[in-house]
Amino acid sequence: MSKSAAKRLIPPLPTLPDLPGASRRAQYSASTKRALVEAAADLFTENGYASTSLDAIVSAAQVTKGALYHHYSGKQALFEAVFEQVEGSAAQAIARAVKGVQDPWEKSLEGLRAFLDVVQDPTYRRVVIQEGPAVLGYERFREREERSSFAIVLDIVNNVLSAGPWELEEPMIEVFSRIFFGALSSAGDSVAMSEKPEETGARVEAAIAFMLQGMRSLVDQGVELEDPVTGR
Repeated sequence: MSKSAAKRLIPPLPTLPDLPGASRRAQYSASTKRALVEAAADLFTENGYASTSLDAIVSAAQVTKGALYHHYSGKQALFEAVFEQVEGSAAQAIARAVKGVQDPWEKSLEGLRAFLDVVQDPTYRRVVIQEGPAVLGYERFREREERSSFAIVLDIVNNVLSAGPWELEEPMIEVFSRIFFGALSSAGDSVAMSEKPEETGARVEAAIAFMLQGMRSLVDQGVELEDPVTGR
């Protein structure tokens, strides 16, 4: 795997300005952390978490092990930093894809396409989908995933539901959002773990687009939707 492919979701190191005193130290501290995250992302992507040693990470980052322990308590803490960076950058990519799209149906499809691009990224596949649940534990994995991605899904679902004549209350909207988020997570797993991710991604896009079209048809027909608990 090329180094550039492993870093698609990790922005490059910033150029450090020539600033005196504490400000410069703070800049170099941030640079060291970034170097460690980039090196760890490369190695976790290529070799996996279990097969990546701290010695290999500090060597690739060109820092000392003392510098690593100054910023992170150990390999798992560094993995969590990589996970947050990759997942956060993925959420930003999806948000950029839907920004400015006014039509709710097109917005949902653009969000879907951006998500399917993300899950084919080598680093996202390895760090988030393959390694994340085992290293972080399932509950913490879902918590961190929802913190970065769920808000985007909620916004998309809100836009789709607002296209209909329904005035749903928050609990029902959240149910829709969680169902859609769960479907996307499952679809992402299937694409990321596929031997032919592009083909699987194309099938997932076609399937979800078909379901969205069915929902749009219900809206066009004026079919009623109400919360069975509140009757509204």
